[in-house]
Amino acid sequence: MGADVHNTGTGDTAADGEPTGVDHVFLALERELAVFLRRARASSGELAREVHPDLEPSAYGLLLRLADAGAQRATDLAGFFGVGKATMSRQLHALEKLGLVAREPDPADGRAVLVRITDEGRARFTRVRNGRRAQYARRLASWDRGEVSELARLLHRLNAELEGEEG
Repeated sequence: MGADVHNTGTGDTAADGEPTGVDHVFLALERELAVFLRRARASSGELAREVHPDLEPSAYGLLLRLADAGAQRATDLAGFFGVGKATMSRQLHALEKLGLVAREPDPADGRAVLVRITDEGRARFTRVRNGRRAQYARRLASWDRGEVSELARLLHRLNAELEGEEG
C-alpha cells in the first residue's frame, strides 16, 4: 500500500506511541488483520501436520492450490505463490516424497511436466479441509449467515485489491 494510511502526516506521536492524527478505523483494521494473520500462520502449521506429520506449513497451501485448480506446472505454482523456482522445487520434492503429489507429462506440451495431487494427497487434504470447515461452522454458529457471507465478500474484495497491487 505504499504510504502509511494511518497517519495524517503530522509526524508527531502521542503519549501512547501512536502517531497523532491516526485514523483509528485503519488502526483497528491493522490490529485485527495482524491477529488474524498470526492465527492463520499457526493454523496452517496445525493443518499441515494433520495432513501428514512431516508436512511443512507452507506446503499446505500448495495442496490447496492443486486440489482446487488441478494439475499445474511448477513454474506456474511458483508464480502464484510469489516464490522462486528453487523454493518451489524443494517444496514439491518434499510433497512428492510423502506421496501427496506426483509429476506427469503435460499432454499439451511433451517437454513440460505437470504436478498433480495424488489420490492419497487428496484424501488426506479433503479430510483436514472438511474438519476445518466444520470448525468454522461451529465457531461462527452464533453469526447470521448474512454476516458470514458479507465477511467472505469483503475478504474476497480485499484479496482482489491486494492482488491487483502486486501484479
